[in-house]
Amino acid sequence: MATSSISRVAKNPTNFSIRNVESQKKSIFSRHLSFSNSSISLQKLSLVKGSYFSRNFHTTPVFNVLETVESKSDLLSRTQYPDNVVRTERPTILVSEKLGEAGLDLLRTFGNVDCSYNLSPEELCAKISLCDALIVRSGTKVTRQVFEAAKGRLKVVGRAGVGIDNVDLQAATEFGCLVVNAPTANTIAAAEHGIALLASMARNVAQADASMKAGKWQRNKYVGVSLVGKTLAVMGFGKVGSEVARRAKGLGMHVIAHDPYAPADRARAIGVELVSFDQAISTADFISLHMPLTPSTNRVFNDETFSKMKKDVRIINVARGGVIDEDALVRALDNGTVAQAALDVFTEEPPPKDSKLVQHENVTVTPHLGASTKEAQEGVAVEIAEAVVGALRGELSATAVNAPMVPPEVLSELAPYVTLAEKLGRLAVQLVAGGSGIQSVKVVYESARDPANLDTRLLRAMITKGIIEPISDSHINLVNADFTAKQKGLRISEERVLVDSSSENPIDSIQVQVSNVESKFASALTENGYISIDGRVKYGIPHLTRVGSFEVDVSLDGNLILCRQVDQPGMIGRVGNILGERNVNVSFMSVGRTAKRTKAIMAIGVDEEPDKDTLKKIGEVPAVEEFVFLEL
Repeated sequence: MATSSISRVAKNPTNFSIRNVESQKKSIFSRHLSFSNSSISLQKLSLVKGSYFSRNFHTTPVFNVLETVESKSDLLSRTQYPDNVVRTERPTILVSEKLGEAGLDLLRTFGNVDCSYNLSPEELCAKISLCDALIVRSGTKVTRQVFEAAKGRLKVVGRAGVGIDNVDLQAATEFGCLVVNAPTANTIAAAEHGIALLASMARNVAQADASMKAGKWQRNKYVGVSLVGKTLAVMGFGKVGSEVARRAKGLGMHVIAHDPYAPADRARAIGVELVSFDQAISTADFISLHMPLTPSTNRVFNDETFSKMKKDVRIINVARGGVIDEDALVRALDNGTVAQAALDVFTEEPPPKDSKLVQHENVTVTPHLGASTKEAQEGVAVEIAEAVVGALRGELSATAVNAPMVPPEVLSELAPYVTLAEKLGRLAVQLVAGGSGIQSVKVVYESARDPANLDTRLLRAMITKGIIEPISDSHINLVNADFTAKQKGLRISEERVLVDSSSENPIDSIQVQVSNVESKFASALTENGYISIDGRVKYGIPHLTRVGSFEVDVSLDGNLILCRQVDQPGMIGRVGNILGERNVNVSFMSVGRTAKRTKAIMAIGVDEEPDKDTLKKIGEVPAVEEFVFLEL
C-alpha cells in the first residue's frame, strides 16, 4: 500500500492529487486508483493505435473519451465494447503445454484457442507470428528468437505457474510484450506436499515401503520420530510457508519462522514466533524451506550453515533446489549433522541418475510434485487464463512480472532517478538487521516542481523493487509495485518537500526512511531511531549523499563498504592497504563527519566483493567501530 503527501519547507504536509492526463485524443479511458491519502488518475494509453496492446480485435480507437472509472465492473463495461467501438476479430491464443479444461473454456469465450503441444523451437517460431497470446508451463522456452519471430503481434505471454526462468523477460519488454504468471493457485498443494514429506520422512514411510516390496520385514530398522512438541523452523513465511505453519501447529509442533518481510502480527495470529536466521536454524528439530531463489539465497544452506544446526536436524525443501548446496547436504548427512532430508526440488531437474543425494538412504525424494494435484492444476489454469484475457483487454495486471512500456520522454527524464531510487531501496533493505521485518517505509522527495507536474509512481515502484527483489522472487514494476508491497505487509508513504531550486531537474534529492527496525549499521539510524539514507543525481550519475546524520558523497556503482571510525589521521590508508593486499580494487572513497576529531563515516566503493577474512581485518582496525558491506 502507498500513501502520499506534499509539504513546503517548515510547513505541515497536506494531501494532494496527481492527474497525469495526456491529450484526450490519445486516450481511451482512465483508471482511478485510491491510496491511503491520495487519489491518482492514471491515463490508460494501452489501447491507442500503435502503442501497448493495440490490435483491432479489441477496439477501434475512439477519441474524446475521458472518464474516471470507480469500479472494476464499470471499467469493464466501459472498455470492452462501447457502443461506438466495433470489434472486428477474435484474438488467437496459443497454448503450448497442457492446461486444465476450466482455463481453456475461459479462454475460448474470449478468443480462438490453438492447443499445440510439444512444439520444437522452430515450430514455435513459425506459429507465433499468427498469435496474440502464448500460454506455457515450464517446458517451453520463450526466447528472444520467439519474440523476434512474432514480429510485434505477440502481446502477452502467460506462465501457468510461478517461475518465469523459461521466459526472456528482457526481450519481452523490449518487444512490448507483457508477461504474467499464476502465483497463488498452487499454494495449498505445495503446503500439503511439504507436510506430506515432513510426516513420511519422520516415519521412514518411503524406505519402509521399498523394503517391504523387496520382501523384507524390518520393523526395528525403521523406527521414526514423533512430531508432537518438536520445533519446526519455517524459512520463508509467505503464502506457502504460512500454510505449512498452520498445518504443523495442528500436528502439535512448536513453529518458529524467519522472513525479513513477514508482519509480526500476522505470525502471532497463528501462533508463530518470528526469529533471526541463525536462531531459526540453530534451535529447530525440523527445517522447512519456502524461500525464493535469489542471489542472496543461492546455496544459503551450505557447510557453514549446516555446522550451526542441531545434531540430527531434519530438512524439507519444496521451494527451490538452488537454495541448498547439495554436495554440502550430502556431507552433513554423512557426518550425522542432518539426520534426514525430504526433497521435492533440485538444483538440476531432473537430477543426474547417479546423484549421491538422490541415492542417499536417508533422503526421501519426489520429482517436483509440489503443485501436482488435480485441484491445483485447475486453479492454475483458471488463474493464468484470467490474467491473459485481462491483459488482452488492456487491463493492468497484478501478476505482471515485467515492466510496462513508459513514454520515451518520461523515461528519458527520469532514467537516472529511477536507478537512484532502486539503489537506495537496495541499500535500505541491506541495512536492516536479520529478523527485523520491514513494514513501514517513508520516501521524501525534494523538488522545485509543482506536484501536478511530477508523477513519482515510477520512482516509488523502483524503491519498492530495490527493497523487495533482493530477498524475494517477486518481480516488481510500475504495474505491480503497490500490490506486491501490500501483499507483503509493506506500507510505503511519500512526502514531497518544495525547495527553492531549478525546476529543470525533476528531483533534487530522495530520502528513504525505514522505521521500527534494527540496523546492521547503527550509524544509519537517526536520532529518532529510523534508518535514513539520502541520494541525488549528480552529472547524470546516482550518488549517496547521507547515511543517518553523516554526510557522504559516493557514486552508487559497484559495491560499498561503510565504516564508522574515530576521526583520526591514517585511517584511509590503513583500510585501503588491507583491500589492496587482497587485490580488491577501490573505485572511490569518501569520508563524512559530524565534527573534527570525533566520529566519521568512511564510504569505500569496491569493484569486487571482499572475502570474509578481508572484512574481518577491516573490523579489527582499532579505530573502526563498526562496518557493513553492501551490494549495489
